Amino acid sequence: MLRVLVGSLTWETAVMRDLRLLPKAHLHLHFTGSMRPSTVAELAAVYGIRLPEGVTSSQQWRLPATSRGWFRFQRLYDAARACVRGEADMRRVVREMVEDDAAEGSWRLEFQVDPTSYAPFVGGITPALEIVLDEAKIAARQWGVSVGVVVASSRMRHPLEARTLARLAARYAGDGDGEVMGFGLSNDERRGRTSEFEHAFRLARRAGLASVPHGGELLGADHVEVVVSQLAPNRLGHGVRAVEDRRVLDELVRSGIALEVNPASNVSLGVYNSDEDVPLASLIDAGATIALGADDPLLFKSRLVAQYESARMVHGLSDEQLAHLARSSFDASFAPPAVRERAVAEIDAWLARGA
Repeated sequence: MLRVLVGSLTWETAVMRDLRLLPKAHLHLHFTGSMRPSTVAELAAVYGIRLPEGVTSSQQWRLPATSRGWFRFQRLYDAARACVRGEADMRRVVREMVEDDAAEGSWRLEFQVDPTSYAPFVGGITPALEIVLDEAKIAARQWGVSVGVVVASSRMRHPLEARTLARLAARYAGDGDGEVMGFGLSNDERRGRTSEFEHAFRLARRAGLASVPHGGELLGADHVEVVVSQLAPNRLGHGVRAVEDRRVLDELVRSGIALEVNPASNVSLGVYNSDEDVPLASLIDAGATIALGADDPLLFKSRLVAQYESARMVHGLSDEQLAHLARSSFDASFAPPAVRERAVAEIDAWLARGA
């Protein structure tokens, strides 16, 4: 505690430890959405692309939680993605992504990429993925961050494409830096039938890949049940709306299915009206394993440390509780055991230094 003297009055204020020094595992970050605003602006200028204001503005925006709202979000995402048009651009995105996470205290990063988006510029989905994996290995060594890659398919495309991506991901499966450790399913969860992607996830699991689909953000607890029963997730991207049915939430806790919670995304997409409404405390109280994430910081205007700051300042979590969240993020990760052990020891040291 610090004792502060102003005039004749004194009071005590809690020491707030530096959240950038708290080791964290960042498990929900998309390739395109990770870009620095300066990078996307520079690439847009090179290729003569006029970016919409939602990409270039520094202000957080809020969209209605409707199909129309998602369409507006997707338009912004597609505009940013169109600025990545070759190997050098792809390598730059990966390099800067890892550098930025290292600066925020990430010891482990597991990011998602759909190689089909960049395949036309580099000769196919295989070279597109190989470029990402190769640069991830280089950046991991340079910045001292353990890096795993999730190959993610899209609900907006045919399920046969998901099977193709699952087979591709299986060829590069591994637990080292710059290797594929998971298979995901992203985009508007109201689109497509979850059951039609079951075969792709079965292929991925057979190769030893983690199942990390999105679910439980745009749809409620009933869809969480569908995703769990049909895709057998190790983690759920988002999953916050499981809180709407205690039976479903309890089953997630019992099964050890972790949740990648992204408060800034929830608010920007209209799932919750404000940061205060995100049910972080309810999920923690229920015993859920939670990993805070930034999702798409380029668009949601909020990076990983800001999510921890919100947990502290908005949700009132103590430093002990924040340390517990950081430990949970490593529990939910597929980081090598040595990375986890070092991270947990440093989390304990982070708490001890500020006491």
